[in-house]
Amino acid sequence: MSANVLYWIATAPVGAASVLAEELALFGATDLRERSNDVKFQGTLETGYRACLWSRTATRVLLSLGSLEATSTEKLFAAIGRIDWREHLATGATLACDCSGGNESIRHTLYGAQLLKDAVCDNLRASTGARPNIRPERPDVLLHLHVEGSEAFLSVDFSGESLHRRGYRQESGAAPLKENVAAAILLRSGWATLCKEEAILLDPMCGSGTFLTEGALIAADAAPGLGREYFGFRGWHGHDASLWEQLCAEARLRRAARLPRRCILGSDIDAQAVHMSLENAAQAGVADWVHVERRSIADVTRPDAPRGLLVCNPPYGERIGAESSLPALYSELGLAMRERFEGWQAAILTGNPPLARHLGVYAKRSHRFMNGTIECRLLRFELNADSVQRPAEVVRADWAQRPGAQMFGNRLRKNLRLLDTWALRAGVDCFRLYDADMPEYAFAIDAYGREPRHVYVQEYAAPKSVQEEGARERRREVFAVLPEVLGVPATHIHSRTRQAQKGSSQYEKHADNAADAQRYVVSEGGLKFWVNFRDYLDTGLFLDHRLVREMLRGWAVGADFLNLFCYTGSATVFAAAGGAQSSASVDLSNTYLEWTEQNLMLNGLDGAQHRLHRADCLEWLEQASTEGARFDLIFLDPPTFSNSKRMQGVLDVQRDHVGMLRRSMALLRPGGRLVFSTNFTRFKLDNAALAEFAVEDITARTIARDFERNARIHQCYVVRHAADGGGATAGP
Repeated sequence: MSANVLYWIATAPVGAASVLAEELALFGATDLRERSNDVKFQGTLETGYRACLWSRTATRVLLSLGSLEATSTEKLFAAIGRIDWREHLATGATLACDCSGGNESIRHTLYGAQLLKDAVCDNLRASTGARPNIRPERPDVLLHLHVEGSEAFLSVDFSGESLHRRGYRQESGAAPLKENVAAAILLRSGWATLCKEEAILLDPMCGSGTFLTEGALIAADAAPGLGREYFGFRGWHGHDASLWEQLCAEARLRRAARLPRRCILGSDIDAQAVHMSLENAAQAGVADWVHVERRSIADVTRPDAPRGLLVCNPPYGERIGAESSLPALYSELGLAMRERFEGWQAAILTGNPPLARHLGVYAKRSHRFMNGTIECRLLRFELNADSVQRPAEVVRADWAQRPGAQMFGNRLRKNLRLLDTWALRAGVDCFRLYDADMPEYAFAIDAYGREPRHVYVQEYAAPKSVQEEGARERRREVFAVLPEVLGVPATHIHSRTRQAQKGSSQYEKHADNAADAQRYVVSEGGLKFWVNFRDYLDTGLFLDHRLVREMLRGWAVGADFLNLFCYTGSATVFAAAGGAQSSASVDLSNTYLEWTEQNLMLNGLDGAQHRLHRADCLEWLEQASTEGARFDLIFLDPPTFSNSKRMQGVLDVQRDHVGMLRRSMALLRPGGRLVFSTNFTRFKLDNAALAEFAVEDITARTIARDFERNARIHQCYVVRHAADGGGATAGP
């Protein structure tokens, strides 16, 4: 390998990594390895510069300095100190350090950044006699440390700050679309090719004009980084200023070679949005490419062009107020797409995917995108007669007649006959009706309530070996059968795609604001709970923990109860109803603490003795231990994995369960019980490391009849102090 080949990492929004990889290949990158939100690659210094200057989709470009051992802070500090930092920081250069991730040794990102800074400064003071000056904002050199397990990955941040900041945005609306997300959507939708074929780009709800400006920059062959004032490599000691200026000069020549063409059209009903769009286009130097008017969707007309791309990001509710207006807005947009733009392509980014059914057009492709913290779907359409949707009842009838659908329907009827009778006799209102009983129909189907009954459908993500069209056909069959067999209207059937979750996404909100919530009250064990079928991956009530909650109620009489990672507080409600004299519920999310409070109020259990704490549970445990807090009953049900931005460090239940249990047991009074549960299917309890405690596996006793087909839905243990002996499942 040539000596001038370097190792790089370019990050991107979720959904944009494959587009980024295509860009990087054009810049000369080799050995590209794409992941969900970044691409690792090899390339020369010029490749890295081109990525900073030309990438429309990258968030950051990092020059990798390699991986370091991070099994302890001492080893990591020493490894950083062995790097010759004179190669990266010239005398007098300013420095900033940041950190992400974490492990048992580095639980706080601030601590990781401080360790990195101290190691670099000590190294330079020893080698040059001077420490660099620290400048948090726009330093000459920004170093990044990512800690993951036993390794730490060190890099120089060439971008310096997020590359989505092009420098042209003067004003923006309430929920602005990030520039690199907009560019990735346009590139994914084929605009780079269409713009060379005399096609038109039209955004009928343009907002601040991000699609318009990014579309014009693509059409004008304008480097998005050319107008940026700051990059992280300018003060880096290895910076080749002449090479960078050569690349910028080349970019200016390419930009000048494209003559303006008014092929970028936008409109919005809001006059201020029209003004913002024009201002941003002018600031980006593409005003000659863009035309924007004030118009409603009903007044949008088709330009005089046989081909084009209609693109928009319909509002999530901020500008039009009530959610009740959104279906009509989507219907109006769909009518325009069907009646005025035949032969065109369309790309609709929505933060509220269920509303897309009001478009009345079949999408040919769907892609997941993250716009900041908002999960969105990019729906791509070929607008022609075949794409117009038929009435839903006609479509369902057709799909329900297919042989596979009929077999699925027969299995569902059998399950309903057996489980509904059992549930009614047992007083269970919410239960699992179907759990991938037929492997080719990989769905989990839960029934909530009776009058009215709602159905929550989770589709397990298909393996890569399953063709997308085949999975889509089975999905249509399932949703055609459900209303008929279960006797519920289609509006009472709610769905999510279930897949392995990373970070805090397993609990995070999927809709854009609280006004979009669909909440209902359901019953369990004579208690009431709020559930939400649309805005989160889970509904707010883990049905597989039904028997665990009943056990907690029985053990809570007169107890001080602690609920860690409390989620929506259903365990707290059961403990309070069982006679707990006090409870403490701890979670990092304000949303879930408010939900817990509402569940307590719903059952008349919202007394002052039931306290809510917003905190990182691991930090709270340490603080509570120093303050002498003690409990008789503790419920510990951590997420499998979490790297929430609000949480310091990274939590991994397999790696960290011993430490969590020991910290929790420090708060457990003699004679008390700690109930530990996890949904990690490959979890293995480290019995040897927990030998000082009495641990009993009670999993088999906590799997209810409706979950017998999936006995590894969770694992559950009762942990007691060894001095208390066995009998963990005995009564209080």
